[in-house]
Amino acid sequence: MQIFGVDIGGSGIKGAPVDLDKGDLALERCKVLTPHPATPDGVADGVKQVIDHFGWTGPVGLTFPGVVTGGATIRTAANVDKSWIDTDARALFSDRLGGLPVTVVNDADAAGVAEMQFGAGRDRRGTVILLTFGTGIGSAVFHDGQLVPNTELGHLELGGHDAETRASSKVKEDQDLTWEHWARRVQKYLAHVEMLFSPELFIIGGGVSRKADKFVPLLEGIKAEIVPAQLQNNAGIVGAAMRASQIQQVGGGQG
Repeated sequence: MQIFGVDIGGSGIKGAPVDLDKGDLALERCKVLTPHPATPDGVADGVKQVIDHFGWTGPVGLTFPGVVTGGATIRTAANVDKSWIDTDARALFSDRLGGLPVTVVNDADAAGVAEMQFGAGRDRRGTVILLTFGTGIGSAVFHDGQLVPNTELGHLELGGHDAETRASSKVKEDQDLTWEHWARRVQKYLAHVEMLFSPELFIIGGGVSRKADKFVPLLEGIKAEIVPAQLQNNAGIVGAAMRASQIQQVGGGQG
């Protein structure tokens, strides 16, 4: 079974049909740059461009980099335009895509669901936290496989700052930090999250997970196991498609 997944990020919008039996992309993904400013209309146009690239006409699952309530309404917009707040994203995207059934979910939650089903969190019990390091820091918290949605742990205060303004991979790039310097910041952040939640496992996701060998071995003093996301930066696409499939099975349409 295939469902289309789209991952909306602060820098790029990427998507592809997903093979839900394998938990992997069925075709090579298409990516376009996120517009700046990342307004609802601008992002919707980018999503349509990705969908049109494949000529897709079925259900679509989309991630959003912020809190999504009721599977539709955007509540926060830290790394996109503030005009997203209180937008009915499901209605916006469905309208722009010619009425296709659309599901919207928090981006890190989608990545976490995919990793728990098909990747590094498979068959893991207890508390597992996936953290995506990209434009910001996203989080997905699971206990015995059950998701606690919209946790947004990237906005924890760390040293008087929003954690993602100190330890995201974008900050590493913008400030030209060495892997060693950045790893120290990530380590402080993980120690803070560990103090609050005592997880058995941290899964490190986002684009930087491709280079986990450069920084994960540098992380010290963390009791939890730390592993890179197996689906790497495709996890959001896979998780979005999984969510769309679940909604289709339950409601036979949008939900």
